Amino acid sequence: MSSNQYPISAIQQIIKAGGNIVKEYNISSLITDSRRIGNAAEGLFFALSGRRNGHEFIAEAYAAGVRNFVVKEGPQLIMPEANFLIVTDVLQALQTLAAHHRSSFNLDVIGITGSNGKTIVKEWLYQLLCTDKNIVRNPKSYNSQIGVPLSVWQINVKNNLGIFEAGISTRNEMVRLETIIRPSIGVLTHIGTAHDEGFASRDEKVKEKLLLFKNCRLLIHNYEQLMDFKEDISVKDCFTWSTKFKQADLYVFSETVIKRNTYLRARYKGDEIECLIPFMDGASVENAIVCWAVMLAMGYSAAETDDRIEHLNPVSMRLELKTGINDCSVIDDSYNSDVQSLEIALNFLNQQNQHTKKTLILSDIFQSGLQPDVLYKQVAEMIKAKHVDKFVGVGKALSKYQEDFDIPVKHFYPDTPSMLQHLRALNFKEETILIKGSRSFEFESISRALVQKAHETVMEINLNAMVNNLNFYRSKLKPGVKVMAMVKAFSYGSGTFEVANILQYNKVDYLAVAYIDEGVALRKTGITLPVMVLNPEASAFDKLTEYNLEPVIYSFGLFDDYIKYARQQNVLDYPVHLKIDTGMHRLGFENFEVETLCDLLEENRYVNIRSVFSHLVASDAAEHDEFTKTQVRNFEKAFKLIEKALGYKVIRHLCNTSGIVRWPNAQYDMVRLGIGLYGIDAATPATENGLQPIASLKTSVSQVKNITNGDTISYNRSGKLGNNGKIATVRIGYADGYLRAFGNGVGKMLVKGTLVPTVGNITMDMCMLDVSDIDVKEGDEVIVFNEQQRIEALAEQIGTIPYEILTNISQRVKRVYFYE
Repeated sequence: MSSNQYPISAIQQIIKAGGNIVKEYNISSLITDSRRIGNAAEGLFFALSGRRNGHEFIAEAYAAGVRNFVVKEGPQLIMPEANFLIVTDVLQALQTLAAHHRSSFNLDVIGITGSNGKTIVKEWLYQLLCTDKNIVRNPKSYNSQIGVPLSVWQINVKNNLGIFEAGISTRNEMVRLETIIRPSIGVLTHIGTAHDEGFASRDEKVKEKLLLFKNCRLLIHNYEQLMDFKEDISVKDCFTWSTKFKQADLYVFSETVIKRNTYLRARYKGDEIECLIPFMDGASVENAIVCWAVMLAMGYSAAETDDRIEHLNPVSMRLELKTGINDCSVIDDSYNSDVQSLEIALNFLNQQNQHTKKTLILSDIFQSGLQPDVLYKQVAEMIKAKHVDKFVGVGKALSKYQEDFDIPVKHFYPDTPSMLQHLRALNFKEETILIKGSRSFEFESISRALVQKAHETVMEINLNAMVNNLNFYRSKLKPGVKVMAMVKAFSYGSGTFEVANILQYNKVDYLAVAYIDEGVALRKTGITLPVMVLNPEASAFDKLTEYNLEPVIYSFGLFDDYIKYARQQNVLDYPVHLKIDTGMHRLGFENFEVETLCDLLEENRYVNIRSVFSHLVASDAAEHDEFTKTQVRNFEKAFKLIEKALGYKVIRHLCNTSGIVRWPNAQYDMVRLGIGLYGIDAATPATENGLQPIASLKTSVSQVKNITNGDTISYNRSGKLGNNGKIATVRIGYADGYLRAFGNGVGKMLVKGTLVPTVGNITMDMCMLDVSDIDVKEGDEVIVFNEQQRIEALAEQIGTIPYEILTNISQRVKRVYFYE
C-alpha cells in the first residue's frame, strides 16, 4: 500500500484480528477518542483501555457514523452495519497497523527523543528543512504510545522526510515506538529529570531511550551526555556536539549575547564557524545547537545553516484561551497551520460551551504534501464536520477554493491587512473564535485586535495539567467510583466555565458550587453536567428548578423552606442532597437528628434524595486518623438509616482530595475532588504524588530604580536596602491578591531564575523587589508562583494555606488558559 487508505479486510489481516467482515469499507482515519471524530465513514475506532475503557464508548462512536472497530470484546448492543475486529491487545493492534504503514514507505526519518526539547527541536528542524523537503511530523507533542502511531499514519507518497519524536515514561516502551518510527537518523536532546520516577535509575532511562536509535545509520548527540554509554550505542556513525570538549565534531567555544540574540562560535572540521540564534534563554540555545548539529551532519554548509537558524521562529505548542472583545472567547493558535494541528484545535473549539456560535479564522496552509484542490476540499469537509458557524479565510489559496466551503457564514480576504480593515464589519460578538494561522500571515495582529485589553499581570492555567491531575486521582479510585469536581469560588480562582468545560469534556460525573448564582453561570455557559449547590439560598429556589441545579439540604429549617417552595410550585421528586455533620460542625444534620430526618423523608413526594454525604475534617493528618475513623463510622450509620427510610439506594460520598488516597475504603460511590485538581494535596509530598501545578502567576517590571544607603521605600518608609542597591517595581499589589502580609521581605518572586525578596509594604497595585544583584530592565517577566516557586511556598511564607493564595487572586488579573 502506498497511502493511508486500506480496505478493512486488509487491516484485519495486518493486525491478525478475529471477527467477521459484514461490509467492506475503506479506512483512512484512525480514531481513539469518541469525542474527536472527523471522517466517521472512513474511520477505524480503537477501543483502548486505560483510565477509561474504550469499549464503553463504542455506541457513541457508532451513533456518530463510525462502522469499523478494533476491540478486545464484542459489543453489548446490536450494530448490524459494523465490523468488529477482535484482538487480544487493542493498543498493540494500533501500533502494528502503524508499523505496517511505515514499512510501506522508503523515506528518511529523523527520530528524536530525550527528556526536554523534543518538540521544539522537531518543530525547528521542520522550519529549517521544509524548503527542501516534503515533511511529515508529529502534530504538536503526539509522542506517546498512542500519539506516535497516529502521527506515523500520516505518511503519504509525497513525503520524502519524516520527523518524529518519541516520549516514554517507563521501561519497555521505546522498543515498540522504534518499530513504528524506524528512524534512519537519530537525535538525542537534553536528558533531565522528567519521568525519572518510571525507571530504577537515570542510567536505565538513558539506555531505554537509546533503543530508538538501534537501527539508525547516524546519531546526533551531546558528547558528554553519552560519555558513559558508549557500549550502549549501536550506531556506527555518530555526530557529536559539545560546549566543553574539543574532540566533539561541533565544539561550541564561545557564546555572546548581542541585541537579544545569541552569537555562537564553534570549531567544525578544523575551521571556525559561527551561528546567530534569535533567542537568549539557555534551553532555546541548547535546542538550537542540536539543530545546528543536525543540519551540519546532514551535509548542509556552515553558511547555509547559519542563515536558516538566524531566521528561526519561536514555537508555540499550546492553544491559548483568552477573554475577547464583545463578550467573545478567543483561542489563539496564531503561529502554525497544518491539517493535523487544525483538527486538534477544532476539537478544542468544540469543547467550549460558553457561546453557541463557533468561529474559525484560518490562513492558507503550506507544506501539506497535498495538491491545493485536494487539501482545501479536505479542510472544508473537516470544518463542516466540526460544525463551525462562521469561517474567515485569509490567503490567496483559500480565496481561490472558497466555493468548497459549505459554511453558514463565510468571508475571504487575500491577506491579513485586508481582513483587519474589515474587522468591524465581521461583527464578532458573543462567539468563540479560533485563530489558526501560518506564521508568515502574522495572525498575532488579529489576536491583539480581538483579545480584550487587560491588566499586564496574568494567571496562566494549564488545562493539560488539570486533566493529568484528574486522571491521577481516577487511577486511585476503585472500579465504579464517580468523581464530583469542586468548581466553587471561581474554581479556586482558576476560572469557572473554562475549568468546567474541560471537566465536562473529560466526563466527570458531577460538579459542585457553593451558591446558586455560580450554578446559574455554569448553565448559561453551556454546562450540562449535574451540578450540586452546597449552600442554596431559599430566596433563589426558583433558580434551582429553572436551571436544573441540585440543592444540598443541611438543616431542618432549609428542609422546611424547600418543601414549602416545592409544594407551592408543585415540584415533585426533585433531586436533592443531604449533608450529615460527622464532626466538622459547619453545616449538616447531626447524628442525633438523623432519625427525625428519616421520619420526614418517608413517602415524601417532593424530593428524590440523590446523595448523602459528609465532610472529613482532617483526612490528610495522620495524628487525627482515629477521629477520621469515627467520622466514617458515624457516616455509615447515618446513610444506612436514611436508605432504610427511603427504600432506595443513594450515592454516598465522604472523601475529599486527601481522603481519596489516604482513605480508599471510604471512597463509597463517589469522591469530591477539590484542590487536588489544581495540583495540591496536603496528604502527600508534591514530589511523590504525580500531580502538576496548573497555575502560574506572572507580572512584569514597571521601573527599575537605584537606591542609595539611607533611602526608604514604600508607605510609612517601611523598606530599606541597608546598602546601595537597586529595586524593581512590579505590577501586582494587594488589589490583585498579593497580600500585604508578603511585604518587607516576607514574600519572594522569581526574576530571571533568582528568588528575590519584597522591599517595603505591598501597595494596592504594585510592590517593590530587591534586585540589587540581578541585571533587570523594564518589561522583564516576574514570576509570583509557578512549578518552581510553588503556591505551597507562598502559603508557608505568610502562614496560611494554598486555598487562600489561589482564591485571593483578583478577577481583574487576566486568566489565560492553554491546552497543548
